[in-house]
Amino acid sequence: MNKELVIQVRSDAANIALLEDKTLVELHQEAHNKPYAVGDLYLGKIKKLVPGLNAAFVDVGYEKDGFLHYFDLGPLAANVNKYVKRVSKGSMKQAELNEFKLEGDINKEGNVQDVLKPGQEVLVQISKEPISTKGPRLSMELSIAGRYLVLVPFSNRISISSRIRDRKEKERLKRLIQSIKPANFGIIVRTVAENKRVAELNRDLSELTEKWAVAHKNLNGAKPKDRVLGELDKTAAFLRDMFNESFNKIIVDDKEVFEDLKSFLKNIAPEKENILKFYGGKKISVFDFYGINKAIKSAFGRNVTMSSGAYLVVEHTEALHVFDVNSGNMSKKEDSQETNALRVNMEAADEIARQLRLRDMGGIIVIDFIDMVKPENRKTLYNKLTEAMQNDRSKHYILPPSKFGLVQITRQRVRPEMEFKTNEVIADKSGEAVEVQATILLIDEIQEKLISLLERKEQIKRIKVHPFIEAYFRVNRRKYQLSWFMKYGKWIQIVPRTSYPLVQYSFVNPKNEEIQL
Repeated sequence: MNKELVIQVRSDAANIALLEDKTLVELHQEAHNKPYAVGDLYLGKIKKLVPGLNAAFVDVGYEKDGFLHYFDLGPLAANVNKYVKRVSKGSMKQAELNEFKLEGDINKEGNVQDVLKPGQEVLVQISKEPISTKGPRLSMELSIAGRYLVLVPFSNRISISSRIRDRKEKERLKRLIQSIKPANFGIIVRTVAENKRVAELNRDLSELTEKWAVAHKNLNGAKPKDRVLGELDKTAAFLRDMFNESFNKIIVDDKEVFEDLKSFLKNIAPEKENILKFYGGKKISVFDFYGINKAIKSAFGRNVTMSSGAYLVVEHTEALHVFDVNSGNMSKKEDSQETNALRVNMEAADEIARQLRLRDMGGIIVIDFIDMVKPENRKTLYNKLTEAMQNDRSKHYILPPSKFGLVQITRQRVRPEMEFKTNEVIADKSGEAVEVQATILLIDEIQEKLISLLERKEQIKRIKVHPFIEAYFRVNRRKYQLSWFMKYGKWIQIVPRTSYPLVQYSFVNPKNEEIQL
């Protein structure tokens, strides 16, 4: 699988698009200097304890207090509290933990008031960004992520990624980490560390310990609400977490970001430094050049059409997200209803897996697939959906289809869901502002329906459209009318109609009759 990363830098934010085999599968927006990002460390202050929830609300400077549940304190919470006290009193001047005496683990079934007190200063990490009316979700299980390793202070445990299956490789990595890790720091070995040399792992560990030293320095003299350590910006973090041999191109349209990423790549994968490309186009944006804006318009609407003509209807409620699968005009007369349903459902499974990643939808997702009678077909669909979601980095759980054809998914989300306005506002005949389908997709829709009619041997003489659409076809005559003529041997006129709304069009035959679609 080929992966391309396209980065569009704006004055206020960077937009990051991940393409897999030329298909848009993930889209991220990163505001510059954005606070409360996942991984950030803050010095917070306990505002109140809620024994009924066994949780605390912590002021980290956001308009809504952060939420810290007892289970998110982690077993090492007593060490974190002790560390914050010693640093604030000035009795711990070094970042190293060699002489730090570790406390025992807290009780797994304990109460929050046994560990925290109102007004207490606590070192917390953002585990989930603020979403909707909720403040950030917090944790006291501190960790600093690197390319190959994750540094866990106040621990001596070494954990190897379960995705590394080779037993000898696991033993090799454990021996290496044991020989280089600093005292009282635990290490989680990430999947990408497999078969890496000790020099690469040691370099990554050194960078992590340097970050911990920065956090220690910032904590000394910090006041509640101060950010102690910021996570990498999303572009670099995305590369750190996702970069592998299948990446064949990274395109960025900003010189400063280009140089930063060049330096970053040189550190993590010098052999792949040449895949980084600078986009210097002036006439069109990098997202337009690679067709990403068009893909966004087609993927983020309420209705999502698939290549076969089948489509999804996407609905959102406060409690859950719903996908409704519709066959559209995909049915084939020669096939049975069961066969058609299976074909549509299999295609929908791929598209739904892409939509979940693209929109970063979380919580409860319910999918209403087309009903299938045969149990073996329902099992085939379940296996297909499971396979399609293998590349999803978010934790998720899929239930098999019910007898009503419903599939339920729970999916973790740590950032707000991606939302894009896909409709455009125009004036109707009375001058009132109305929302209509995105114009960027209308031309494609007209062409697709025209080709479908021509292949059905319909006689078409002209297409009537709004004058703006006629002007677009006129400017791009070679791309459309000429290509139709070369392929089908017919010159089709494009006729402007001022009475038409922007998105209305009709096909006319030689008898000057409109063709019913």
